[in-house]
Amino acid sequence: MNGRDLVRSVKAVGMVGTAQGLRTVRASWRRWRADATGLAPRRTERARVPGPVTEVEPGPGGGVVRFARSELRVRVTTGGAVFWGWDGAEPEPSYALACGSPEPDPRAVLEPDKEGGWRVVSERATVVVSRQGAVELRTPGGALLRRDLPPRWWEPAEGGTARWVQRSQVPADARFFGLGGRSGGPRLRNGTYRLWNTDPGGSFGPGDDPLYITMPVQMVVADAGTHLVFHDNTWEGEVLVREGEEGAGSGHDRGGSCEVRMDGGPLRCWVMAGTPARVLHSWASLTGPPALPPTWALGHHHARWGFGSEEEVRRIVAGYQEHGLPLDAVHLDIDHYEAHQVFTVDKERFPKLPQLAGELRRSGVRLVSIVDPAVKAEPGVEAYDRGVAADAFVRDAAGRLVRGVVWPGEAVYPDFTDPRARKWWGRLYEERLGQGFAGFWHDMNEPVSFAAFGEATLPRSARHCLEGRGGDHREAHNVYGLAMARAGYEGLRELLPEERPFLFSRSGWAGMQRYGGTWSGDVSTGWPGLKASLSLVLGLGLCGVPYSGPDVGGFDGSPSPELYLRWFQLGAYLPLFRTHAAITAGRREPWEFGEEVLGHARVALVERRRLLPYFVTLAHLARLTGAPYVRPLWWGCPEDRALRDCEDAFLLGDSLLVAPVLESGARVRTVRLPQGRWYDTVTGKAYEGPGQALVDAPLSRVPVLARAGTVLPVRGRDGGLELEVWAPAKGRTGGGLVIADVGDGWQRAEIERYTTRWSGRRVVVEREDGGGEGEGGVPERPVRPVRVRGLVE
Repeated sequence: MNGRDLVRSVKAVGMVGTAQGLRTVRASWRRWRADATGLAPRRTERARVPGPVTEVEPGPGGGVVRFARSELRVRVTTGGAVFWGWDGAEPEPSYALACGSPEPDPRAVLEPDKEGGWRVVSERATVVVSRQGAVELRTPGGALLRRDLPPRWWEPAEGGTARWVQRSQVPADARFFGLGGRSGGPRLRNGTYRLWNTDPGGSFGPGDDPLYITMPVQMVVADAGTHLVFHDNTWEGEVLVREGEEGAGSGHDRGGSCEVRMDGGPLRCWVMAGTPARVLHSWASLTGPPALPPTWALGHHHARWGFGSEEEVRRIVAGYQEHGLPLDAVHLDIDHYEAHQVFTVDKERFPKLPQLAGELRRSGVRLVSIVDPAVKAEPGVEAYDRGVAADAFVRDAAGRLVRGVVWPGEAVYPDFTDPRARKWWGRLYEERLGQGFAGFWHDMNEPVSFAAFGEATLPRSARHCLEGRGGDHREAHNVYGLAMARAGYEGLRELLPEERPFLFSRSGWAGMQRYGGTWSGDVSTGWPGLKASLSLVLGLGLCGVPYSGPDVGGFDGSPSPELYLRWFQLGAYLPLFRTHAAITAGRREPWEFGEEVLGHARVALVERRRLLPYFVTLAHLARLTGAPYVRPLWWGCPEDRALRDCEDAFLLGDSLLVAPVLESGARVRTVRLPQGRWYDTVTGKAYEGPGQALVDAPLSRVPVLARAGTVLPVRGRDGGLELEVWAPAKGRTGGGLVIADVGDGWQRAEIERYTTRWSGRRVVVEREDGGGEGEGGVPERPVRPVRVRGLVE
C-alpha cells in the first residue's frame, strides 16, 4: 500500500461516479486490510530438492520411488494417461477429474532401468525416473518427448504452503500450445504466461495476458510425437516457455524448455501421448466429455448490452425476419435486470417477458439470459436473504461476509466450492426458466469485484469450503467459474431433466467442457481483435473446450463495414456464432452496414444454416471423442513443421479447411494446405497439398476448401439431411461420419459411417452396414440423398 493507491482511489471516485466510486474505493481498502491481516507474510524459506533414491516400492500401474527428501508416485492408467505426484500427492481430490482417478494398468510395471534409475513401460509411453528425480516421458520406440528435471520446493520455516518450480526440457523442434484462452496464440511464443483467471478490465487484443480462462494444460507437438501435460494445481502460478533453436545441420540444437512455478498446492501432473486425436480423447476420458449443446445453440445468436426493452428485442428480431436472415437466439445482458440484480427482471422495460419469450420461441428464436454470481448485499433482496439463510456466501477469516462491488453495488459472492451452495444456486434458475429463458451465459465469474487499486477480485484471504477441505481464495480463485458452471448445469439438469442445458461461461478451468463452453469476453474491435478471436478458439479447443466463439464485430467501438463482414464470415464457421457489443459501442445488426455487407452476411448465415447437420455431427463427435470442432491445420499431420507454425487458417472437423481474411483490403490470400487434394467449395477448383496455394478471397466470402473424398452432411433444399460428397482423387478413397439430429433431449444418436471410391467413371458412396449410394447409380438401400461435387481430373 502506498501513495499511488490513494491517488487511484481519488480518480476512481471521479471516473465511476460518486456513489459507485466510493463503494469501489471502500471495497479496495477492505480487500487490502483483509489480506494484510488474514495472510501470513512469507518469511525465511528453505529450498529442497528430492535428493538420491533410497527405496523403491512397486505398485499397481507403477509404484513409489522414494528419495532422501521426497517421494514420487508414478501410475499408468488403463486409458494410457500417466500420473505422477510428489510428496504423497494423489490424483484426488481434484476439480478437473470427472469420475475420480481411473484404474491403474495392471500390465505397467516399475522395473530397474539400465542407467541405474527406474522405468514404467506401457503401451503408449515409457516413464523413466533417474536416481536424482528427473522424470522422462518417451515414446514406445524410445524417442524423448519430455524431461522433467528434479523439482525444487521453497518451504516456509514456520510451516505452511510450499512454493515449487518444475523445469522441463523438450526437443528443439517442439511447439507449445494451450494454457487456456490466450489471445496471442494458439502457439505459445517465448514468454511468461500467468495462471490466474483475470478480467482485463476493458477490451483486449493479441498479447494481453492473462485473460478470463487460464489452465495449466499444455499440448506439445514435435517430430517425435505429441503429448499433453496437465499440472493439476489450482493455485496462482506462471509458465515460462522457451522454444528451442535448431542448429541448421550443425548438430548443435538447443532444446526447448518450460518452467512451471506455483505459489502453493500439490506438485502433480498427468501426461498423455499419441496423435493429437488420441491425446484429446484421453483428456476427455480423464476430465469428462464435452457437454452436448442443443441444436438451436449451433445456429446464429444476436446479443447486445443495451437491449433496453421488449420493443427493442422485437424490433431486432423483426429486422432479421424482414431481411431474410436466419436467427436462432437473442441474448439479454444485465440491462434487463431490475437495478442489475441477478435473477430479477425490470418490469417497466420488460413487463411481459414470459409472453415475449413464448412468441419468439414459436418463431424459432430462443431467449438466453446473462447470469452474474454477485448478489446485491441488501436485506429484502430475495437472493441475498435466501443465500444468507443457506449460509451460501464466501466469508473472511473472522467469519464475516466478504463484500465486493459489482454492477448492483455492494455485493456478496456464493461459495461455489461448497456443495450446499451449489445446490442452493442451481435451484435459483427456476426463476429464469419461468421467465422463458432457454439458455444462460455466466459473466463476471473470475470472480470480479471492481477495484480502485490492486486486484479486481476477492481478497486472497477469503475463506472457501473447497469440498469440505477448507482453504482460501488463493486456491479457490481459478476454479470459481468452473464451480459456478457446475452449479448451474446440475441445477438445470434437475429442473429440466428431459432437455440438454445450454450454458457457457466467461471464466473456467480444466474440465469446464463438462458443463458447456465459453466465449472470448471483451475482445477489442479492430483487426488485431479479429486475429485474437481465432487464437482463443483454437487454443481452448486444444485444452479440451470445443464450444467457443468471439463477440463478432468486437466488444467495443464501431467496426468498419469490411471488418464487421470479415468477422461475421469467420464467426459463421466457429462453434458459437454470436454478435455482441457493449452498451456504448456501435450497432452490430448486419443491415446497419449497408446493402453490400447485408447481402454478403446473408450468404454467410444461409451457409451456416446449410452446414448445421455438419455442426451437429461435430458436436456429437466432440462429446464422443474430445476432438474440437475447430482444429489447427497440423491436426492430422503434426509432423509437418510448416503446418505447426500456421495460425491464420483452421480445419472445421476433418472435412473443411477455412481460411478467414484477417487483414484489411485483402482479396486474395495464401493458404497452407495439408497433404491431399482440396476443392474450393465455391469454384470447384482443385489444389494439391502439402504446400501453399493462392486462393481468391473476394469480399463476398472467405476461402473454404473441402477435403477430397469427404462425406459432408448438409441441409438440402427440402430441409432434410443430404450428403455432399467431394470426389476422391483417382485411385484414392475417402469417407466420413454422419450423426443426425435426434432432438434436444438425451436420445442416443446413431453414427452413420460412409466410404467413397471410384468405380469406373462414377463415384460410389457406401454405408458400412451395406447400404450403397452413388452418382448415377441405383442404391441397394437408399438412406440419404447424395450430391457429388468436385469431379475434376
